[in-house]
Amino acid sequence: MTAKDWIVPLAILAAAVVLAPLPLVAGSYWMALLVNVLMYAVLATAWALFSGPTHYVSLATAAFFGLGAYTMAFLGEKLPLALVYPVAALIGAVIATIVGLSTLRLSGVYFVIFTFGLAELVRQLVTWAEAKYGGTVGRFVFIDVTQQGIYWMLLGMLVLVLLTGFLVQRSRLGWALKAIGEDETVARHAGIDTTVSKVAVFVISATFMTVVGAIMAPRWTYIDPSIAFNPIISFQVLIMALLGGAARLYGPILGVVPLAILFEILQANFPNSFSILLGLAFLVIVYFVPSGIVGLIDQGRDVLGRAGRRRAHPAE
Repeated sequence: MTAKDWIVPLAILAAAVVLAPLPLVAGSYWMALLVNVLMYAVLATAWALFSGPTHYVSLATAAFFGLGAYTMAFLGEKLPLALVYPVAALIGAVIATIVGLSTLRLSGVYFVIFTFGLAELVRQLVTWAEAKYGGTVGRFVFIDVTQQGIYWMLLGMLVLVLLTGFLVQRSRLGWALKAIGEDETVARHAGIDTTVSKVAVFVISATFMTVVGAIMAPRWTYIDPSIAFNPIISFQVLIMALLGGAARLYGPILGVVPLAILFEILQANFPNSFSILLGLAFLVIVYFVPSGIVGLIDQGRDVLGRAGRRRAHPAE
């Protein structure tokens, strides 16, 4: 790597150093909001690792998030926390590998429908297992993790997912994913193993989502399938990534910050109408900002570039 190549990793680490002390000065409300922003920042960035370059729209975020939350619920009091997170990551990776190998031959609307159905299937299976073998649906999560601890773990995960995305983009795998997104048939004829490439990044993405679920579980104290596998999580992650722009590494974060604050306000003031307002937000973003905030930035740069060239070379 050249000196220029180190700019992005160093910028990510510098931002983390600046954000790390915030829990020491933030009140309880702002602390809760910061945790929410970081959670969605990791989930949206992880989602964009796979869906950004391939253009495969996944609605399976809630499935992996819920698996992580239930892993913590089952094992949090039986194993040291230092072991629970790797176990959650392993479970997410194994499930993602199975799902990826069996479904990533699908594309377009078929893949979208399948991933949405996957999240619902996992939720129903967990509900059935809880009722049949646990005698009740839902369980308490008594894990001694503070809000500050959750914040710092999520911040570490955000740094890790951003660095992972940076390395993937600069690797042969990243170029393979871009080729798949442009034209998968052409990529296949060019010698790219499209299945292996897609499954590899799908697994990486799902692993991050699963660990985030495990980190967040102690925050709720009590979880049930409707909380852990809430489909709203998948849609919010999708909207945030699209608003920011999934084509760039930092794009999803640009969408997470404003929408996390907006959704917080809407849930507090219009709880009964939140789903309707969420749908309206989705329509507005897709219609008016199809390329995301990153696209608007690029368009602005193009306009400024053309204006600069006209000033430098005025027509005679």
